[in-house]
Amino acid sequence: MEGFNAYLKLMHDTYKRQGYHFVGVQAVVKPCHWTKKSLISGGREFCYKQKFYGIPSHRCLQMSPIIQCSQRCLYCWRAQPSDLKISFDELKVKVYDDPYSIVENSVSEWQKILSGYYGNHKIDPVMLQEAMRPIHAAISLVGEPTMYPRISELIEAFFEYGFKTTFIVTNGNFPEVISSLEREPSQLYLSLSAPDEETYRKVCRPLLKDGWRRVLESLELLKSLSCPTVVRITLVKGLNTSNIEKYAKLLADAEPTYIEPKAAMSLGYFRHRLDVNSMPRHQEVREFAEKLAEYSGYNIIDESLSSRIVLLSKLRKPIKLI
Repeated sequence: MEGFNAYLKLMHDTYKRQGYHFVGVQAVVKPCHWTKKSLISGGREFCYKQKFYGIPSHRCLQMSPIIQCSQRCLYCWRAQPSDLKISFDELKVKVYDDPYSIVENSVSEWQKILSGYYGNHKIDPVMLQEAMRPIHAAISLVGEPTMYPRISELIEAFFEYGFKTTFIVTNGNFPEVISSLEREPSQLYLSLSAPDEETYRKVCRPLLKDGWRRVLESLELLKSLSCPTVVRITLVKGLNTSNIEKYAKLLADAEPTYIEPKAAMSLGYFRHRLDVNSMPRHQEVREFAEKLAEYSGYNIIDESLSSRIVLLSKLRKPIKLI
């Protein structure tokens, strides 16, 4: 327990310096760039989730029930134990927060964070009041949410609290969790950061020996879900932007509702592991998407230059969730 406490204190201190707010032992919230941007711009600027799916950026609560992860992706913005020069097996951590407490504490902390905007007379008071009542939970901030053992209860707790939508972003390392969800989110994302196992091990640095097999199994499960599904391809220049035909083959088996090629962003601890030039320009993401469309049979239906992301689907336009 002593080793765990030392690990947890170091991680807490590091995350707090990055602007994360803990609402439990592991659960964290943090307003993203677009929440603030939307409020300051009077709603004129917003993230791709609003453009694509109708999720209002100023009412989107970004959080995670857990800071643990089963991968140490090079492009990830989170602080990883190896970044902090500590040796600790995150897979052994078994201390978790109650799902209903997570939701209540997340909303309460969110309101405290945003309360500072009351002093800014440039911000629309109606928008700020709306922001105080978030209606979308992006369960995607840090860590791997499917490692949280009560993830179905957490989704249910958000809906019971009055949230209209929930997104979960998973790395696909726990297909058994995906297959046993008692309550599905409004939309489920699966990160696919490699077209083959060799690239996967280089880019994602899995802690599980059979991580790639697990990702493939999770991809197969997507077609069994009733909610819309998304395969997110986070692109790192020079590392995982080739072999597009292999990506297309994997996607053909998964049959996701959407595909989102997106540039890895030079934020947080990305900067400790990769050069800023590893972040593709939007045009490079667009070119990747165009080739992927040719090989996969999916069509480009939208894009967001500011987020460096392109949306592909077999639908004519994305489903607005709110």
